[in-house]
Amino acid sequence: MFTGIIEAVGTLVAVEPKNGDLRLRIKTNDLDLLDVHLGDSIATNGVCLTVVNLPGDGYWADVSVETLDNTTLREWKIGMRINLEKSLTPQTRLGGHMVSGHVDAVGEVVSRCKDARSERFRIRAPKALAKYIAHKGSITIDGTSLTVNAIDGAEFELNIVPHTIANTVMCDYSCGSKVNLEVDLIARYLERLLLGDKAAEPAKSGMTVEFLAEHGFG
Repeated sequence: MFTGIIEAVGTLVAVEPKNGDLRLRIKTNDLDLLDVHLGDSIATNGVCLTVVNLPGDGYWADVSVETLDNTTLREWKIGMRINLEKSLTPQTRLGGHMVSGHVDAVGEVVSRCKDARSERFRIRAPKALAKYIAHKGSITIDGTSLTVNAIDGAEFELNIVPHTIANTVMCDYSCGSKVNLEVDLIARYLERLLLGDKAAEPAKSGMTVEFLAEHGFG
């Protein structure tokens, strides 16, 4: 688990193909690794990755096909900057919100403009995620815990203060930038709870006889 408060900005320095998936090396720059051990988790642009090697100035992590298919990771390039956060401990201040590091989908930056000393970003989420995004609710963008300021369909706006711009990769965003999105955990669990006993039923796909009957056909 994480809080969405970025601790440092690292750099992607190596990518190694591994039988269909990847192994990455991240140089952690200002992130203190003295309390990090093999097997620990680090949120890497919002993706929870397991440390498999600690060369001293950073870490190596394996990336599965599932992660490659559901995050921006396939587009990462050597030299790009990466948001980093170590997993929380019982002593950690929860300054953001509860973040799992399990990315829900990839969004896109639609616009970016000045708003006094802050900057306003407009992000487009996949339509399937729109129901989980609430006005003044929390959302995670590349691992950063942020507050939704406005919603328009599947698009939402964020007002980003200068500190966040200066200390995360958001300063690198431009129109068309792809970003990792993680919606609020509470919204996910609430949806599942509302299903009640139907949660144990297999998911239905396509047009079924039952669906037609429920809607007055046949």
